[in-house]
Amino acid sequence: MTNIDEPGDIRLGWTEELTAACRALGVTQRPGRVSRLDRGWSSVLVSLELEPIRLRNIGADVAVGDFVAPSDDLERVQYVLPRRSAFVRRASFEGNRAEAQTIAANIDVVMLVHSLTLPPNQRRLERELVLAFDSGARPVVVLTKNDLVEDAVSMVAKLTDVAPDVPVLLASGISGVGIEDLRAFAADNATIAMLGASGVGKSTLINALVGRSRQRTADVREGDQRGRHTTTASELVRIEAGGWLIDTPGVRAVSLWSSGRGIERAFSDVFELMDRCRFRNCKHDDEPGCAVNDAVAAGTLEQKRLDSMKRLVAEEAALEAEQRAQEKAMDRRGVRKPRP
Repeated sequence: MTNIDEPGDIRLGWTEELTAACRALGVTQRPGRVSRLDRGWSSVLVSLELEPIRLRNIGADVAVGDFVAPSDDLERVQYVLPRRSAFVRRASFEGNRAEAQTIAANIDVVMLVHSLTLPPNQRRLERELVLAFDSGARPVVVLTKNDLVEDAVSMVAKLTDVAPDVPVLLASGISGVGIEDLRAFAADNATIAMLGASGVGKSTLINALVGRSRQRTADVREGDQRGRHTTTASELVRIEAGGWLIDTPGVRAVSLWSSGRGIERAFSDVFELMDRCRFRNCKHDDEPGCAVNDAVAAGTLEQKRLDSMKRLVAEEAALEAEQRAQEKAMDRRGVRKPRP
C-alpha cells in the first residue's frame, strides 16, 4: 500500500503522529500493533476484523503494544514506529544486567496492583512509581481484594504516604467494586498496562475489566497469600467497552533502568524539602540547615523513605556506570548497537 492516508486502525490507538512517521519512512504495507511476543515472533493486529498476522522480529527491539510496519514480503518486522511511552526495567537475567527490558509500549496509564491481603510494601511501590513515571504514562495505584479484608483504611494510608499526587483506588474483580472507575482510564482507545507481583489478583481484575474471561486464575497459598504465575507472556487485550489492556507476567523483582525524572517525581515530597536546604549541595547527612533531616526529626518524613530514595539514586548511578562501561567495551570490539 503506497501513499496511505489512513494506514492504521484508530481503534488500535493509532494517532496522526504515527501516520506522519509512516509517510516519513515510506511504509508500503499496512502497519499494525503487536499483541503478543513468542520466541522471535510477533503477533500483529492490523484491524479488529482480522486475525493477527505473525511476523519475525529477530533483530528488532519490539515490545507488546508497539506499532510496527511489516516488510514488503510480510515476513518480518521492518520498522518499529516511534513510541509515545515505554515501560522499561533492567534485564532480570544474569549476564545481561546492563541491558534494558521493555515490558510494554505506547501505554497511557500504568496500574500498579497491590493486594490488601498482603502487608503493604512501600519500598516495592516506590520502585514501581519510578518506573511508571519514567515510562511517560500516568501511574495509578490499584488495591485489590478489598472484599477479603475488614478494614482497608490503614493500608490505603500507608501506600498513599509513598505515592504523593497519585490516585490510590480500591477494586475487586469478584464483587465488581471500582471496576467501572478503572475501565474509564481506557476511554478513547487508550491503553492500560497492569503491573504487579504474583498473587495480587491481576488476572481476576483483568477478566472483570475486559468483560470476559481471558486470563487463568489460581488460588494463593494460605500461609503467605502469595500466588503462582497465571500469566506466562505479556499480551495486548481488547476491552469490550473500548480501549486496551496489557497484562504482564508477575514481576518478582522490580529493577530500575535509567531514570529521567522518575525518582524526582516518585519522591516529590523529599525533593520539595531539598529545595529548602541551606546549602545547594547538601547531602542530607549531618549538614546544618538541612530541611530533609529537620523533617525526619520532626516526624513528618520517615527515615525509611529517605533511605529508600538514597538507595535508588545510588542504584541508578551504579547502573549508568555499568552502561557506560558496556558501551565502551562494545566500541572497542566494534560491536554495533541493536537497531531500533
